[in-house]
Amino acid sequence: MGRVTVRRPVVTYARRTSRKKVDSLAAEEPLELRVGGKALTVTMRTPGHDVELAHGFLLAEGVIGGLEDIAVARFCEGTGPDGMNTYNVLDLALADGVAPPDPTVERNFYTTSSCGVCGKAALDAVKLKTRFSPADDPAEVDVDVLSALPDALRQRQKVFAATGGLHAAGLFTTTGEALVVREDVGRHNAVDKVLGWAVLQNRVPLGGTVLMVSGRASFELVQKAAMAGVPVLAAVSAPSSLAAELAEEQGVTLVGFVRGDSLNVYTGHQRVVA
Repeated sequence: MGRVTVRRPVVTYARRTSRKKVDSLAAEEPLELRVGGKALTVTMRTPGHDVELAHGFLLAEGVIGGLEDIAVARFCEGTGPDGMNTYNVLDLALADGVAPPDPTVERNFYTTSSCGVCGKAALDAVKLKTRFSPADDPAEVDVDVLSALPDALRQRQKVFAATGGLHAAGLFTTTGEALVVREDVGRHNAVDKVLGWAVLQNRVPLGGTVLMVSGRASFELVQKAAMAGVPVLAAVSAPSSLAAELAEEQGVTLVGFVRGDSLNVYTGHQRVVA
């Protein structure tokens, strides 16, 4: 798995007995994203699928609308203590005619692995207008399909199985077919990697799909779904109040507490068929 996991010695205790062993930890490293050579954001992420992450981030921020808006993406030179390239700086060049990120929006783009919108100055700066509104998407999904998605997601979480320390996001059809699953220490990064995959596959907007996430449904994840035209967002845990408000506003079907044979539909219930 390369730098996706790191091996570390630990001492474990069970029934008052200790033993030494080697444990696998999910790797976490900074990634600096640059646009046209200018630093835009630093995010703490699990290395891997970084080009997808960058494309998904720019799509979710409204900078790009599809693959044709990116001219080239390349890693910058930079070495670690071992003399090897760290692959922790990625520079993207926008295609001719594509406007760079708006410098007038007061926002600190530094993101941690736990929070993707830290530093945004105000709610108006947080809210973005999507090019691909899901409001009129006629997609319908059976409740049994939704109930099966957490298990379908977990079965594809290879790094989580080894470490127990990663979030996951998966894109599914409304019949439950898995299109792509990505893992990361940051739930927002996992979603960006999924959306970036869609950009690189030239599949945006993502009409007729379901985005399944392994944690809670935050405001930002609803916004990312809306920016990509995803009509249904489902989560294992609860949504926040703002997530529900934004989902209703954007026409996203928001489903939470998808566990076993039960789930809650918070918005867009017309898409969920029993």
